[in-house]
Amino acid sequence: MHDEPIDPFAGDPADPSNELADLDEVESEGGGDDPLTPAEREDVLEDLADLEIYQALLTPVGVRGLVIECEDCHEPHYFDWDLLRGNLRHLLDSGRPRVHEPAYDPDPDHYVTWEYARGYADGVHDTLTENGE
Repeated sequence: MHDEPIDPFAGDPADPSNELADLDEVESEGGGDDPLTPAEREDVLEDLADLEIYQALLTPVGVRGLVIECEDCHEPHYFDWDLLRGNLRHLLDSGRPRVHEPAYDPDPDHYVTWEYARGYADGVHDTLTENGE
């Protein structure tokens, strides 16, 4: 099972993204983005751990992933669980976020914000703690 979508051009010498790799090399030679700081890396690792909890709790009630308000384009971006996990792992590995595009015709009713997911998880935790006392 893959954590991210399979590249349809993998291994293809005519892959149109090969030209982008040349740009990445030029950018990295010129300084480009800095790798993640230890604090940023810890934040991403915490997000990955939280994501596992949110998925376990919210998938059974019909939630397919999270919606994030994009700081660049000011549009909501809908990520299913696996895609978001793959993006976070890519950020850990490369120190840079992936280029993103809004999902095609997502149903907003099946996505929640990070804040909602965190509140839901906290509510479940509090309920279990109260019932355990």
